[in-house]
Amino acid sequence: MSEIGGPVDDGGIGVKDDPFALFHTWMDEAKKSEPNDPDAMSLATVDGQGRPNVRMVLLKGAENGSFVFFTNYESAKGVELIGQPHAALCFHWKGLGKQVRVRGTVEKTNAAESDAYFATRAKDSQIGCWASAQSRPVATRWAFEKEIAKFAAQYALSKVPRPPHWGGFRLAPYEIEFWRNRPFRLHDRLVYRRAGTEAWRTERLFP
Repeated sequence: MSEIGGPVDDGGIGVKDDPFALFHTWMDEAKKSEPNDPDAMSLATVDGQGRPNVRMVLLKGAENGSFVFFTNYESAKGVELIGQPHAALCFHWKGLGKQVRVRGTVEKTNAAESDAYFATRAKDSQIGCWASAQSRPVATRWAFEKEIAKFAAQYALSKVPRPPHWGGFRLAPYEIEFWRNRPFRLHDRLVYRRAGTEAWRTERLFP
């Protein structure tokens, strides 16, 4: 890892060799101070016509050089990620005055990893994965509740298997930007970039 433009400015965000080390430091702070879902992140995708889409999802892992989350592969985001395997993430911790933006390439997690995470979910959440045809039309709320009841009865006395249309995605970043709020909008911005498996390089950006 090298910094473009000279030595580290001690008055700004401190540089670490691995951006994931810095990310985990900030996430640990957020877990202590944020009242709700410090692991919530916006996920931006594009459809086949290049039109953007964004929604909130929960981060489920940040290790081995990637960010992991789970969803229905047949949902709008699932279809978009499979069709256009690039995405962006944004974490914003208002109480800390900090933000992390990520861009990268996306691929599915393997079946074993998806199975392992699915097994940790509450049974009602597992049943919901079977009952919800996510992002597609439903006639009434009652129609959805009937699907929930159907699968709840089906798996009442057994473990709930992972649906084949549900699993994880792994985003491998090529850019991670750390932003910190400063008075008078004189914010700190530090971005890590790399191509392929090259070492990370950093730049400080004007706010």
